[in-house]
Amino acid sequence: MGANILYLVILGLSIVVFKLGFAKKLPLLKAIVIYLFLMFGCTVLTFLGAFLPVAEGLIVAALILIIYKIRLHQSKKAERKAAT
Repeated sequence: MGANILYLVILGLSIVVFKLGFAKKLPLLKAIVIYLFLMFGCTVLTFLGAFLPVAEGLIVAALILIIYKIRLHQSKKAERKAAT
């Protein structure tokens, strides 16, 4: 049961990190292929996550990307305000 929960946590955090940092608009079939490989990769990360801080590293990565996106949004908003 614990391994399933760890897998879901790692998968969810990996999807968040992927969407915030790397995702582009893709056609549906390509997106499905990407997420299937992401799910397979998370299986490997789950085995590593039993001994290494994989989930904690993904949390840190997600927080850094969230802060970056917020700052980027604020910067673009201020730039648009200055241009008008």
